[in-house]
Amino acid sequence: MAGRIEGALLDHLAVFQAVGPEHHALIGRMADEWALALRAGGKVLLFGNGGSAADSQHIAAELVGRFARERRALPALALTVNTSNLTAIANDYSFEDVFARQVEALGRPGDVAVGISTSGNSPNVVRAIESAKAAGLATEAWTGGRGGKCAQVAGLVFRAPSDATPRIQELHITVGHIVCELVEEALFGGAP
Repeated sequence: MAGRIEGALLDHLAVFQAVGPEHHALIGRMADEWALALRAGGKVLLFGNGGSAADSQHIAAELVGRFARERRALPALALTVNTSNLTAIANDYSFEDVFARQVEALGRPGDVAVGISTSGNSPNVVRAIESAKAAGLATEAWTGGRGGKCAQVAGLVFRAPSDATPRIQELHITVGHIVCELVEEALFGGAP
C-alpha cells in the first residue's frame, strides 16, 4: 500500500512539474478574460460531468462567496446544480443539450463559458461551448493532454499535461484556484 500511495503522489508531482511557462501564460490569459467579463458586469458559466461538475460548482462558489479576501460577491453559475433544468432538458431534448440550453438561456455576450472535460470529448460540454461561441461569449475548455473536440471549438484551451483522469482533475482545481486568486487581485487590488 505504501508503494501505491507514493506512486500516486509522485505521479501528481510529475504532472504539476510539467506545467511550464506556456501554461502559466495561458492561466494568466484566462484570469484576464474572467476579470474583464466580471468588471464589465458579465458572469462566468461553468459546466462539466462527474468530477468536472464538482469542480464547476467549487470554482463558482469561490467567486460567489470568496476565495482569499473579503470582497463583493462575483457572478458565477455552475450549470450542473439545477436538477429540474438538467432532467427536463435531458428528457425533452437530450443529455447532450443539458448545458447548451442553459447557455442559451443565461449566457450573454461578454460572459465567459468554461467547459471542463478531462477527455475533452464530452458531447454535452462540446455542444455548450459551441452554443456559447455562437452567442458571443468568450469560451474556455479545460481538458486533459489531448484536448479532444473541446480544443477544436473553444477560444482558450488549458490542457493538463496528463491522460490520467485523477491527475487532470487535481490540476484543474488548482488552476481554478489560481484563476480565482488572480481575478480577486485584478478586481480588488494587491495580495490579501
